[in-house]
Amino acid sequence: MFLTIQLDDDSPLVEVLDLTQLFDPFEAQVLGRLHAGEELQDPQPWPKAELRFPSGEALPGCWLKAVQAVEEGMEHAQEPVAG
Repeated sequence: MFLTIQLDDDSPLVEVLDLTQLFDPFEAQVLGRLHAGEELQDPQPWPKAELRFPSGEALPGCWLKAVQAVEEGMEHAQEPVAG
């Protein structure tokens, strides 16, 4: 499956190499390969929150929700307690 980077309108495609990671809501990153230039790029981790479909549509929330909830919980746990 090919996705694009959300932050750049003219970004190259990222080939997702492990679809199981993409569909798993507990995985924050997916292993993918950037498709730019003529040479095959090395696989690298890509944050799912920064990816979108080539049409511009965001990834389904069910692919992201668990990781976002855990990250938000960790942020709240680190806030100082008033008292």
